[in-house]
Amino acid sequence: MAFPFVFLVIVSCFTSVIHVSADHHASAAQPQKPQPAKQPQGPQPVLPRGPQPAAPPGLREDYYAKTCPSFDKILLETITPKQSSNPTTAAAVLRVFFHDCFVEGCDGSVLINPAPSGPSERDNPLNLDLPGDAFDVIVRVKTAMELSCPGVVSCSDILAASARHLIKQVGGPFYKVLLGKKDGKVSKAANVDHNLVDEKQNFDTMYAPFEKKGFTVRDMVVLLGGGHTIGFAHCSRFASRIFKFSPTQDIDPSLNPSFAKRLKTLCADYVAKPDLAAFLDPLSPGKFDNNFFSNIMRGLDLLPSDHMLLTDPRSKPIVEEYAKDSNKFFADFAQAMEKLNVLGVKTGAEGEIRTNCFAFNT
Repeated sequence: MAFPFVFLVIVSCFTSVIHVSADHHASAAQPQKPQPAKQPQGPQPVLPRGPQPAAPPGLREDYYAKTCPSFDKILLETITPKQSSNPTTAAAVLRVFFHDCFVEGCDGSVLINPAPSGPSERDNPLNLDLPGDAFDVIVRVKTAMELSCPGVVSCSDILAASARHLIKQVGGPFYKVLLGKKDGKVSKAANVDHNLVDEKQNFDTMYAPFEKKGFTVRDMVVLLGGGHTIGFAHCSRFASRIFKFSPTQDIDPSLNPSFAKRLKTLCADYVAKPDLAAFLDPLSPGKFDNNFFSNIMRGLDLLPSDHMLLTDPRSKPIVEEYAKDSNKFFADFAQAMEKLNVLGVKTGAEGEIRTNCFAFNT
């Protein structure tokens, strides 16, 4: 069967990590853009929910109702046009949110610029290619919030709420985000190790950080699926599957042959052009849906870690279930994101409200 593959070529510094201050907006050359998903009309269905994690004291959905009543309005008016003009923004923010929560908890520590005191989380090799569009969103929203409600809204809440709204904007589920989190006071590159792993590790190594934080295999599968149904990956992250895969095979035989051939052409010069990239979902790259799971089963996946979800007996049935049932995928993703949103949060004197999201208060 022939598939209408959609590929992305990035030959600029589009996803390079940028250092930004509160009065600087990141800029980058634009890649080819997928069409943004159409917004659902009318009331949204209520998704079935399982047991929810206990809310940390002081956090609630309407935390800013009195102190910053325009919170949602400012957020939506800022991120909606950004996503429309840069359709990879949703994936960028979701990735940065995940990388933030899995290290020091959801406290905005991943946003901190490197400083003379030592390398921050963004200096760790696993964070060097975090996409610039995510940091641009934080700058824009924080600037607008400070103009309307100075010193009130935390950067960690901006990141979490932006991720939720952007996921909905590209067709994903709407889920509860508890607000009132403070920004962390620690950001060290060394803390990333063992909390995040690269895509070439085995299943047990990949699952270890999830298990340590109380996430199940199902949680891991649904979070990875949600993160990889939109966005792109640089060729260097999957080159091992299409160039010299083994001593006897140049290409990973689990890949769809036509798809692999197109990837080899796209990534042929990836060493000289490290920003070359492909969409993680070649069929519907701009839409949050369950195609990621059926893509794996068809050999249309990029990352070694994605294919691993199909080969390990602990995750394979979950992949097959989500490939058939988008409602189940959406419901489980929403529940996992609510669980992730309260991971290791800082409240009270544990944190602060940063004036500049990219530097600790002095």
